[in-house]
Amino acid sequence: MLHDSFSRFGERRLPRRLGQLYLGLALYGFSMALMIVSGLGLDPWDVFHEGVTARTPLTFGTVTILVGAAVLLTWIPLRQRPGVGTVSNVVVIGIAVDVSIWALPSPGGLATQALFLVGGVVLNAVATAAYIGARLGPGPRDGLMTGLVRRTGRSVRLVRTSLEVTVLAVGWLLGGTVGVGTVLYALSIGPLVHVLMPRLTVPGDRRPVGTGVR
Repeated sequence: MLHDSFSRFGERRLPRRLGQLYLGLALYGFSMALMIVSGLGLDPWDVFHEGVTARTPLTFGTVTILVGAAVLLTWIPLRQRPGVGTVSNVVVIGIAVDVSIWALPSPGGLATQALFLVGGVVLNAVATAAYIGARLGPGPRDGLMTGLVRRTGRSVRLVRTSLEVTVLAVGWLLGGTVGVGTVLYALSIGPLVHVLMPRLTVPGDRRPVGTGVR
C-alpha cells in the first residue's frame, strides 16, 4: 500500500529497496524492448499493448503507461491500495521501453532475433523478481488479478488465465505479435521467477527504525 510503503522510509534497507525497485523496472522495460524488436512474439499484455500501438499514433511506452493507469483505476472498486512501486511501475517501464526500442539495433537475422527473444525472457524474469522483491507494491496488472481473486473467490490460476487470454485475444485481433516468443514466455517465466525470487527478495528489518510501522 502507498501509505505503508512511505511509512517504512525509516528502514535501514530502504536505499536497497528503492534502488532495486527502479533498476528492476528499468530492466523490465529493456527486456520488453528486446522481445518487441525480436519480432518473434510477446507476452499477452504486450501483445495487447502492441495491438493498441498499431491502431494509434502513440508509442509503445505511452500505450503501456496509459493501460497501466487505466488498470490502476480498476483497483478502486476492488479496494486495492497501491504502493510506491505500483505507481512507479506505471511510469518507469513505459519510459524505459521506449528508450530501449529507440536504442536497440534491428536484428540482422533469425539467430539474432532468437538471441533477443531469449535474452528478453530471461531478463524479464530477473526484473520481475527484482521489483517484486523490493516489497514496495505490486504492478497494476498483478494487483488487478489479486483483487479479482479476493472479490470473486475464484482461484489465482483461473483469474490470471482469464485475464491473459482476454488481453491476448484482443491484442492479436488489433495486430499484436503472437508467436513462438508468446509460448516461450508462458512456459518459462513462472519457473524462472520462482527460482529468482528468494535470491532477490529484500528481507524485512528485524528491528524497525523510524515510525516503527511494518
